[in-house]
Amino acid sequence: MRKIVSSLLFVLFIGLSAFAQNEVLFNKATEAYNKGNYSTALEHYETILDNGKHSAELYFNMGNCYYKLDEIGLSIYYYEKAKLLNPKDQEIQNNLAYAENMRLDAIEAMPKTAMARFRDSTLSLFTYDNWALFAVLLSISFVILYILYYRSTYATQKRIFFIGAMVAIFLSVATVTLAYFSYDAFKKDNPAIVLKREIVVNTEPNTQSERVFSLHEGTKVNILEKLNGWFKVKIADGQTGWVQSNTIKLLKDF
Repeated sequence: MRKIVSSLLFVLFIGLSAFAQNEVLFNKATEAYNKGNYSTALEHYETILDNGKHSAELYFNMGNCYYKLDEIGLSIYYYEKAKLLNPKDQEIQNNLAYAENMRLDAIEAMPKTAMARFRDSTLSLFTYDNWALFAVLLSISFVILYILYYRSTYATQKRIFFIGAMVAIFLSVATVTLAYFSYDAFKKDNPAIVLKREIVVNTEPNTQSERVFSLHEGTKVNILEKLNGWFKVKIADGQTGWVQSNTIKLLKDF
């Protein structure tokens, strides 16, 4: 028993020490940033990442540093990572928009139908984990309401519990469906940012194939396939092609 307690105390001590170290590094980075030492600030932020700690605030600050250093691709990359962790933060969205205005590529997104916009807005209300949790809670509610319906003796109570049980099972099926589509959308969404000044997009995963178009630093793509050091990517206007994997950087590499 003493060994278990000692081990728990040791783990707790290590965790608190790491937290304190990261706090010191974060404060040093903020001080360096305020003095205009953006490269020094980035070194401190990178150390925090190496310690296994990441957050929207950390990525946002790294994006600010790279923006000040005129590294537009990396600034967009870290703003996008911050947005993934905190998609509703207005400051992140504003700074990302400023950085995106510095890109060379102006790609117009494919228009969506009203149904597609409604589906996307509905799915984005919660994560697939949240939708699945709602489905479980509604299923439990259905069971409880059905038991109450079965045990009730008065017609009015039975009617209320029966209607409630039917509503709960209907909503449970609906949220299961939303959880499925939300998870499917999450798997298909594999974004990356172009980090090279300019890259060539080919029709096939080799340098001898036809070049279809080019992309520039900071442009966002979605990865469709991976093959032998190449990625098949899709851009906002629907065009697809193959790029070498070392020319772009994945966003969901947490």
